[in-house]
Amino acid sequence: MKEDISEKEKTAALLAENRGEAALFQRRENLQKHTSYASERMQYEAIKNGQVERIRSVMQREPDGTPGILSKDQLRNSKNMFIAGITLFTRAAIEGGVPEETAYSLSDGYIQTVEECADRDSIEKLSAKAAERFAQEVRKYGNPSYSRAMECAVRYIHLHLHNPITLEEVSKAAGISSSYLSRTFRKETGMSMVDYIQKQRIEAACNMLSYSDYTASQIGEYLCFSNQSYFIRIFKKFTGMTPAKYRKYSVRGRIKSH
Repeated sequence: MKEDISEKEKTAALLAENRGEAALFQRRENLQKHTSYASERMQYEAIKNGQVERIRSVMQREPDGTPGILSKDQLRNSKNMFIAGITLFTRAAIEGGVPEETAYSLSDGYIQTVEECADRDSIEKLSAKAAERFAQEVRKYGNPSYSRAMECAVRYIHLHLHNPITLEEVSKAAGISSSYLSRTFRKETGMSMVDYIQKQRIEAACNMLSYSDYTASQIGEYLCFSNQSYFIRIFKKFTGMTPAKYRKYSVRGRIKSH
C-alpha cells in the first residue's frame, strides 16, 4: 500500500511540474507575465504598516500582469486567486501586530464569503474590502514590541476570551511568576491585565454584534461577563454606547457601504 501511495505522489509531483513548465511556455509564447512580485509587496507592506488609505490606492491600480491560472473555470479561478490574496493579507496583518487567531478567523470569514460570490466583479470588490479591513486591524492593534513572555501572555488571552481567565493561568502560559506578570503587564501594554482582557472581549463583542445574529445577552454570556448589566457597563466604558446602539449604527453603516 505504501508503495502505491508513493507512486501516486511521484506521479502527482511530476504532473504539477509538467503543468508549471507548460504554463511558463504559454506565457512566453503569448508575451504574458504574472502580476509582479513588486505589486504583491506593495499590498503586503501597506497592510503590514496599517496604511488604510495606501491599500485603497494600491488595490485600485491597474494590474501590471495577468493573474495565475488555478482552474479552467473562470469563476473558480477568481475565487482561488482571492484565497491566495487573503493568505497574503493574513500574513501581512500578523506581521503588523494583529493577533494570530484574530487574523486567521478574519481570513476564514472572507474565504467562506467568497464562495457565495456569483461573479468576478463581486469577488474583486470583496478583495478590496478585505485588504482594507486587514489594514484597519493592523492600525487598531499596532505593532507592539512585547517581550517573548508577554507575547505568550497576550496570545493566551486572545485564545481564551470565551473562558474565565486568571492571573495564574496566564503567568503559567507565559512561563513567568504571577507577581512578575502583574508588574510587567502594564509596563508593556499600557494597561492592567484586567483592563486588557475587558478591552479584547469588548472588541470581540463589537465584531459579533456587527457580523452575527447573536443577541447582546448571548454575546455577553459567551464572552464570560457575569451578567447583562455588567456587560453593558463595560461595553459603554470602551465604546461610549450600549450594545444595542452599537449594533444599530453598525448595521446601518454596512447597508450604506453596499
